[in-house]
Amino acid sequence: MTDESRPVEEELEEIVVEEPAAEESAPAPDDSYLRLAADFDNYRKRVAREQTQILARSGERVVAKLLPVLDDLERALDAAEHHEEVKVLEGVRMTKDALAAVLASEGVEEISADGPFDPHVHEALMTQPAEGVEPGHVVHVVQRGYRIGDAVLRPARVVVAEERSEG
Repeated sequence: MTDESRPVEEELEEIVVEEPAAEESAPAPDDSYLRLAADFDNYRKRVAREQTQILARSGERVVAKLLPVLDDLERALDAAEHHEEVKVLEGVRMTKDALAAVLASEGVEEISADGPFDPHVHEALMTQPAEGVEPGHVVHVVQRGYRIGDAVLRPARVVVAEERSEG
């Protein structure tokens, strides 16, 4: 029997048999891409979970430091109920100092409002004429501002000395 006399069906069977063997020996390029994509997706999800856990743990640390401040406030309220005004005032001052210490331990600093107005750390609420203060300088602090490092948590809300009009 010659190659020409062989039925076409036999030739197709040989081709079909050979193809699966070739696929099994080397993975298809699409298969490795899908595995890489799945691995990256799993990595992304794991990192997101870890970041959430880290944020939760850092919040726990700050809250644990604030609990004594809450205790001090409760003591001040208790003293207020018993009309011990001197103790109330002293308790509130101590509580403020304790809260300031907790914030300082977390790197929170008050923004200085002395000197010239700085739009990066100050928020001007208004301008007003001021004797003895140079124009463009802070006259009064309405609300203190705070920062952590270079990041402004809240700008200082200030009143700024206005330019004197010549005339």
